Amino acid sequence: MMQMTGAQLMVRLLERQGVRTIAGIPGGAILPFYDALSGSAQIRHVLARHEQGAGFMAQGMARVSGVPQVCIASSGPGATNLVTAIADACLDSIPMVVITGQVPQAMIGTDAFQEVDIYGITVPITKHNFLVRSAQELLAVVPDAFRIAMSGRPGPVLIDVPKDVQNQLITITESELPAPAVADPAPQLDMAAIEAAAKMINAAERPVLYLGGGVVASGAASLAVQLAEQAGLPTTMTLMGLGAMPIDHRLSIGMLGMHGARYTNFVLEESDLLICVGARFDDRAIGRAAQFCPNAKIVHIDIDASELHKIKSAHVAVHANVTCALEALLPRVQAAQREHWLAHVDSLKARFPMQFPGQDDARSHYGLIHAVASALDDDAIVATDVGQHQMWVAQAYPFRRPRQWLTSGGLGTMGFGLPTAIGAALAEPARTVVCFTGDGSFKMNIQELATLAEEGLNVKIVLMNNNALGLVYQQQTLFYGKRLFASKYRAEPDFVKIAEGFGVPALDLDKADDPRAALAAALNAPGPCLIHATIDREQFVYPMVPPGAANTEMIGG
Repeated sequence: MMQMTGAQLMVRLLERQGVRTIAGIPGGAILPFYDALSGSAQIRHVLARHEQGAGFMAQGMARVSGVPQVCIASSGPGATNLVTAIADACLDSIPMVVITGQVPQAMIGTDAFQEVDIYGITVPITKHNFLVRSAQELLAVVPDAFRIAMSGRPGPVLIDVPKDVQNQLITITESELPAPAVADPAPQLDMAAIEAAAKMINAAERPVLYLGGGVVASGAASLAVQLAEQAGLPTTMTLMGLGAMPIDHRLSIGMLGMHGARYTNFVLEESDLLICVGARFDDRAIGRAAQFCPNAKIVHIDIDASELHKIKSAHVAVHANVTCALEALLPRVQAAQREHWLAHVDSLKARFPMQFPGQDDARSHYGLIHAVASALDDDAIVATDVGQHQMWVAQAYPFRRPRQWLTSGGLGTMGFGLPTAIGAALAEPARTVVCFTGDGSFKMNIQELATLAEEGLNVKIVLMNNNALGLVYQQQTLFYGKRLFASKYRAEPDFVKIAEGFGVPALDLDKADDPRAALAAALNAPGPCLIHATIDREQFVYPMVPPGAANTEMIGG
């Protein structure tokens, strides 16, 4: 028999689940848990400087590992500071278990100090959430949270634990401790739908394979590439799907959508069959839905049944784990070269290529990205914040493997990059992690430089500084009659001094005699570094589909 507190039981259950790193910030309502955590020899705690940072650190660990990761916060403002990171994980299908402290049960509903209904607040942005009423419940709740987070379409789960539950004593035997959670079985395949999908692929003359983040999440990238090669399918990827197929593969036509290449959107316009795998027809990917792939029949494979027929009606809808579906589909798809179609795709690529002006100048936006990629190999992990720099990196960085690319797709969260890069480095300490950011995004979680310095992680921050909210500035210039309002900063901080003040070494490329050599040296040195580069504010992201327009109505580029 063992007697322990609810807090000690939580730590024990997390250890049994295989959790080895947790990011968080302590506070009054979660202190019993922290006291118990201090006695763990297995779990490393990383002290974030803001709870949102802790949430994104957990996301970074989850995005590179593919398994649920954990963040911790206290009640009230600690819990509400996690909301953006939770919503971000929900929209991008990232498995995460969020544990928050709560005021004692007798005080719930009394407007007690630092009381907030985080259970109610997070209902729309979690797969499930729990308000734990007794230490005994933890035996079921903790493993259940991990099971839910990793099953089907992954996502965040919240466990809210009142302080009295953390302090409550419970007596249990070793045999009563639950086994580590495993994911639920995949839904049973509809073989008739698989057969129908194969028949459509075999009959198509101008098919396109369309890969989303679900291909990465399910570990199905190699199967997707095999399908493309077997059937001669030009393959496009969403922002979240980048890396599912190497960008320089002969069948890759790159990213589609708002900032994809012109030829990519034109190929889709001419397709007669769209095989959508693990993607949800997001508006940034497809533009005006009614005019997306107007001549194409659609095969849609997705683990989330609610996504089928939601935006675009599918001629064949397959509710399935992507891996299971592709394994069943491959033997039924005929080998095909499709030489005529692929030759036409190549002609569109030649006529409407993706343009990278200034790519030989390491001080230009595309040139800086190109120089970073040239200095690193495919083992590197690339995270971004949100804005122009994010789209430039998506367009220009040569992603060749899944889980190499970490970005905020669905929610588009500024401040995502640095803490997510820290999380990635915690999970993969042997890899170099590069965080591309803009000055606007960087300032939103700049305090995590302290965490980075404290942990000494191999994270390189490439700060593309145009002293503006670049995408806002671009849209005001293009679509609001150049009425520039609240998109340019009137003062510019010295980011090099700020980084050094936090204890992070810094390089100012503006002052480097040989920026390419200086950049390579900084990227390949161990430990953290900030690399600052001034970028021309008038450099815009092109091509661009105007908001609400069809993908074929791109401007620029």
